[in-house]
Amino acid sequence: NNLNLNPLQRGGVLPVEARKALYEFSEGYSVCDYCAGRLDEISKPNIKGFLDDLANFINIDHARTVHGAREGKFAVMHALCKPGDTIVVDGNAHYTTHVAAERAGLNMVEVPNTDYPQYEIRPESYKEILEDLSDQGEEVSLVLLTHVDGNYGNLTDSSSIGQIAHNAGVPLLLNCAYSMGRMPIDAKKLNADFVVGSGHKSMAASGPIGVLGLKEEWADIILKRSDRHAVKELEMLGCTSRGAPVATLMASLPYVIERLKNWEEEVVSTRKFVDKMEQIEGVKQLGIRPTKHDLVRFETPILDKIAEKHPRRGFFLYEELKKRDIVGIKRGQTKWFKCSIYGFTQEQKDYIGESFTEIVDKYDKK
Repeated sequence: NNLNLNPLQRGGVLPVEARKALYEFSEGYSVCDYCAGRLDEISKPNIKGFLDDLANFINIDHARTVHGAREGKFAVMHALCKPGDTIVVDGNAHYTTHVAAERAGLNMVEVPNTDYPQYEIRPESYKEILEDLSDQGEEVSLVLLTHVDGNYGNLTDSSSIGQIAHNAGVPLLLNCAYSMGRMPIDAKKLNADFVVGSGHKSMAASGPIGVLGLKEEWADIILKRSDRHAVKELEMLGCTSRGAPVATLMASLPYVIERLKNWEEEVVSTRKFVDKMEQIEGVKQLGIRPTKHDLVRFETPILDKIAEKHPRRGFFLYEELKKRDIVGIKRGQTKWFKCSIYGFTQEQKDYIGESFTEIVDKYDKK
């Protein structure tokens, strides 16, 4: 009965079919009975056919499941780059981009955002960074872009940035952890050489599981096989997700494909929710306006003002929401918060917006 506003979880809610698969395939190696050495070639359950469907779903030539988007990013970095190479990343990149690059021994150059209040990543900024590095004689091995960032929900112009990268002779890795499965993704139209996604964050699967997609021209590098174990793909370490994660991702794909038909309605609903929230004194949406995604971040000085006088301090908001069966806002957080109403009914969305208004009205009069 809890209405969970955490953007990490809104796109990961399992449908009934996936919950059944979770029970049926709960043992760790439950998909491996008919394996001849390659997870991606198992036909019972039909993982091989599923990966073909997954590649078609995001319009890419090859798809593999990995343990999460971060593992997909690392696989590309490790296969494509040498320690000491330079890569270009956006200033809104998730921390997993940084740790993947650090683990691969790479030098990161960040493309800055536009700062408060939009924090936008613009194509011209990528162009300037790449040109500056070229003028300095610095070779760039990879460009990485966060399609939708986890701080502000900003949807970036991947198509233009991908073209800029290609003009500079550099491939583009697109991090779609907050977009693949929530909104339509066409990797080729987005000019992405590689895409990564998150099954448990945005594709209604039980995690941890991620998606790695790549164009044919990079298959020999990314899907290179072991010298000692000829059937095994090195960057996949032989096999990746087994059991419940891949079974639930498979079970959820038809549901995910169907729910994408409602994406434009989700964006419209989110914008209406933003309008409702901004009727509260001082509340302001940060990031690109109007938002183009379900994840939104609000600046909430009025809640912080209430917290200063409330006996429970910053915990009051969490507790007031919980009384109303609303969860997902972190304990003690009142200066700002991130949330998503993705997948809720209109009645639930209205109830959530009204609840915030009621809470402020309750305390702001005192």
